[in-house]
Amino acid sequence: MNNRIEINPNVCHGKPVIRGTRVLVCNVLGALASGQTVEEIVEDYPNIRREDIQAALAFAGELSRFQETPYELSSP
Repeated sequence: MNNRIEINPNVCHGKPVIRGTRVLVCNVLGALASGQTVEEIVEDYPNIRREDIQAALAFAGELSRFQETPYELSSP
């Protein structure tokens, strides 16, 4: 899906990470959502780059574009 994002069952229990690191995509996205700048995130995680943060955003965007409901809806 994205050459900067890795999903490997042997790394962080298979959660999406920035490739070659143990930096969780959800942590990067959470930092952005809380108002941190890209520069602040790179400072907090010196082993990632601006392009990795952009890739995390693109990854999240792709996930939000699902065409079918990925779970069964329960009846009320």
